[in-house]
Amino acid sequence: MDTRGQTRTALITGASSGIGLELTRAMLAEGWEIIALIRSGFPEDDALLRESLGTKRLRVYKAELTDFGGLRHALERIKTREEKIDLLFNNAGGSFPELGFSKQGRELHFELQTVVPYILYRELKELLLRGQSKTVINTSTSAFRLFRRFDPDTLEHPASFRKLFGPYATSKLALSLWTREEASLAASEGIRLLSVDPGGNNTLRSGKASGLPFYVEPLMKFFFPHPRRGASRLYDAAVDMREGLSGAFLSNGRVTNLPFPGEGRRVLEKVRALYEQEFLPTPHA
Repeated sequence: MDTRGQTRTALITGASSGIGLELTRAMLAEGWEIIALIRSGFPEDDALLRESLGTKRLRVYKAELTDFGGLRHALERIKTREEKIDLLFNNAGGSFPELGFSKQGRELHFELQTVVPYILYRELKELLLRGQSKTVINTSTSAFRLFRRFDPDTLEHPASFRKLFGPYATSKLALSLWTREEASLAASEGIRLLSVDPGGNNTLRSGKASGLPFYVEPLMKFFFPHPRRGASRLYDAAVDMREGLSGAFLSNGRVTNLPFPGEGRRVLEKVRALYEQEFLPTPHA
C-alpha cells in the first residue's frame, strides 16, 4: 500500500515499556504518528520521545485498562480528538506473579488480554474505518501450544494459578481464538484482524516482580533477544498484505494452527456479551 504523503497513525496499548515501547520508537522514527493508550509514563531520557511529545506526533491518553470506568473515559477522549487510526496494536499485557482480579471482578490476565482488546476493537472501529490499513494486531503467545485442556468457562475465575502457563497463556489463547472467529465479519467491513506471537524477548524490568517461573528468568535475562525483535514481528505482521491472512495466528512470521479451534465461538460469545452488557451501558450518575 502506497502511503507516501499521507499521515500514518497507529494506536498502541502498553506503549511505554517493553515491546510496546520499542514499537513506538521504531514507528516514530519511520514517520508514524502514535496514539499511546498507557497506564504509566514514557522514559524521560529519550530524545525522540520528548521531541515527538512536543510536536504532538506522540499523543498520550492514560487509563488503567482493566477499570471500565477509566477506559471508557479515555476512549471517549480518543474518539473526540483523533481523526483516524490506520493500525491498532492491542499490546498491553504481561504475566502477573499471582492471581488477581479486575475492578469488575474477573481474573486480570483475562480482563486485560482477552476482554479489553475486544472492547478497543469495537469502540475504535469507526476510526479504523477512516484509516488506510484498517488493521488490528493482537499480541499473543505460543505458550499455549502444549495445552491438553482448555475450558472457556474457567477464564473469568480460574480454580488455580500457574505462572506463565496458567491464566496468562489461557487468556492469550482466548484472544487468538476470538480474533480468528471475528475475522470474517470484520473483513466484510474492510478490517483485518490478526493475532501475532512476538516470540521470546527480554522484557524483564528492574524492581518489578516477574510473573515468570523461576527457571525462565535467567534464560530470558541472558539468552532472549532485545524487545526490538518482538516489535519488529508485530510491525511486519501489520504491513503484511497477503490475501486471506485476516484471522490468522502468526508465529515467527508464519500462519500457525491454533489448538481448540472449536472453542472459538464460545470465547467470542463471552467477550461480546461482556462488552455489550457491561461496557456499553451508561453507568448511573
